[in-house]
Amino acid sequence: MAPTSDPASGRGAGALTYIKHAFLYHWNLLLFGGAAVLAALSPFPDAALPIVGGLELAYLTGLIAMPRFRTAIDAKIASEARERTTTGATNPQAQQSLQRMVESLPPASLRRFVTLRQRCFEMRDIVSGVRGQTAGSVDSGESIRTPALDRLLFLFLKLLLSQDGLARFLQVTSEKELSLRLEDMRARLKAAEEAKDERTIRSLKDSVADGELRLDNYRKSMKDAQFVSIELDRIETKIQALTEMGVSRQDPDALSHQVTAAAESMQQTEDAVNQLQHLTGLADQLAETPAILEADIGRVVARGR
Repeated sequence: MAPTSDPASGRGAGALTYIKHAFLYHWNLLLFGGAAVLAALSPFPDAALPIVGGLELAYLTGLIAMPRFRTAIDAKIASEARERTTTGATNPQAQQSLQRMVESLPPASLRRFVTLRQRCFEMRDIVSGVRGQTAGSVDSGESIRTPALDRLLFLFLKLLLSQDGLARFLQVTSEKELSLRLEDMRARLKAAEEAKDERTIRSLKDSVADGELRLDNYRKSMKDAQFVSIELDRIETKIQALTEMGVSRQDPDALSHQVTAAAESMQQTEDAVNQLQHLTGLADQLAETPAILEADIGRVVARGR
């Protein structure tokens, strides 16, 4: 019997799954049920029923031993998994939220997102092509772990939105302007202290504290912008490397696990993006990863090409 494994990985379902589908096949249920009833009503039910049971066992054993049957069941299970994924993608509310996020990207960022999304499609095609050359393979577009690719793409999208928010914030002023303004307030505070003008001192101390806070926040935003830029490049490079690995190694299972590991390694980046929600408005957007590869964002994608 076939070993138990995860159908999504392209290794086939377990033996119990094959037996279940073979037994629940409508013609088998009809014939087996009819034969069991006739055996029970026969003059010798004690002898007839074990014969019916033995024939059923022989049928099940022979059927699940057929590679074509196992392949058909694997394909059915993979199809059902894709349908569940598509159901999430076609959720109207999730679709609209994703659409708004993509539409809010500036043109250059949109093109970058579209290019990376297309790269993920290419990676799935590579895996499907490799598996298509493997005996007993199943329809394995799902075996590339689409949810992991969706997670990488969604993180990339949020980073692009963060980058845009940071850029707009940093364009409002400059570190030089903030530094000069802070130096001026400190000089005025020193003069007020020498004049012992308590009312002016209290006001200027508050202004100096605010000026220091603004300068610190600006410098932190500069570091955040550098971090976001580096992470965007890292995800692009990661997906490019994974795609090239799929071409050179021709090992879809290894590629699938690498994609999952890459998505799981991004937790620190996701935490950093969550801290930038005040700049991007992501707190009001999708909390869960949408099915980006299956989503219908064709109109926006066409604008980004």
